[in-house]
Amino acid sequence: MRLIEKVWFHSHPAKWILVPLLLPLSLLFLFISSSRRIAFKFGLLPSFKLSKPVIVVGNIGVGGNGKTPVVLYLVELTRSLGFTPGVISRGYGGQAPYYPYLVNEHSTPSQAGDEPVLIYQRCQVPVAVGSGRIASARLLISQGCDIIISDDGLQHYRLQRDIELIIVDGKRLFGNGLLLPAGPLREGQWRLSNSDLVIYNGVQPTTKHILTTDNVTPSLLLNLQATHICNLKSRERIALTDFVTAHDKVNAIAGIGAPQRFFDTLTAHKLQLLNQQSFVDHHKFSLSDFSQFGDDIALLMTEKDAVKCQGFCKDNWWYLPVDAQFNDKDTQLFTDKIKKLTEEN
Repeated sequence: MRLIEKVWFHSHPAKWILVPLLLPLSLLFLFISSSRRIAFKFGLLPSFKLSKPVIVVGNIGVGGNGKTPVVLYLVELTRSLGFTPGVISRGYGGQAPYYPYLVNEHSTPSQAGDEPVLIYQRCQVPVAVGSGRIASARLLISQGCDIIISDDGLQHYRLQRDIELIIVDGKRLFGNGLLLPAGPLREGQWRLSNSDLVIYNGVQPTTKHILTTDNVTPSLLLNLQATHICNLKSRERIALTDFVTAHDKVNAIAGIGAPQRFFDTLTAHKLQLLNQQSFVDHHKFSLSDFSQFGDDIALLMTEKDAVKCQGFCKDNWWYLPVDAQFNDKDTQLFTDKIKKLTEEN
C-alpha cells in the first residue's frame, strides 16, 4: 500500500506532515471542482440529454469500491427486463487506435483498458471506450442499445443521467474525509444525498458514520459472492469449494484499488496465503512481476488482473470471479427504478 493511502485510510503518522502540505492543493481542487459543477448546474457549461436512458455507476472517492460487479449486475438485470444494454467507460490505461472505440473479441487491455475488456468478455455486451462519454454512448445507441450503463463517470456532468448510483467501500468509507490530494475524495460526502441510490460494499454503516445529516437517499448493501474459480490457461472452471479442498495453500496477487479485500476473500474461504503481492490499480503486468512465485503452488488473482495476464499465463494460475448480490428488497428497488425509465423516456 502506498504511503499516501495509509495516510488517507489508516491515520499513518505521516499525516501530520503530508496533510498540512497538501491541504492548499485540496482547497484549490475544491474551488475548481465546485466552479465546474456550478457552471453545469446553471447552464454556463453545456450538458447533453441522450435519446436513451443513462445509468451512471460511480463513486466520490478514489480506489476500488466495487463498481465493475455492479455494472455487470445491471447488464444482466436490464437484459432480463427486455432492454438491450451497452456500457461506456473511459478505458483507463488503454490506448485505442481511435475513439470512441468499440471493444471486440480481439481487443486487449492495452487498447481498451482492463475493466472494459473484462465487462465485454464476461457479458458479451457492447462496450464503447473513450473520454468523450457522450460520443461513446451515441455510438452504442447507433448499434441498437436502448439503455446506457456508464462505468464510472459520476463527475462527468456533460452527460445527463436518469439514474445515479454511488458505490462506497463499507470498510474504508471516506478515509480522512478530505478532498484530493490530502484525502481520497473527489467530492464531499454531501454528494450522497444527491444520488438515487447509495450502495455500500460489504458493510452498511450506521448513520453516525455518515457526516451528511440530511441524507434521505436509499442505501443498499452489496455482497460480492464467489462460487467458482477459473484457470487462465486451460479455461477450466471448478467450484470454489472443490478448489479449496485440493489447494489449501496458495499464492495470491492483486492489482486493484483495494487489494486487501481480495486477500481477505481468499482467507475467508479457508485458503492459506503463503505469499501475497499487491500492485497499484490498473498495473500493467509482465511475466517478471511473478518471478517470486513457483510453479508448484496455485497462484490466484482477480478477474480484472487475469485479463491482463492471459498472454503469458502458466498452468497453475487461476482467477476468482465475483458477482454482485443484493437481497430481494433491494433487487426490487433496482427493478422498479429501471422499469420507470420506460415510462419516462
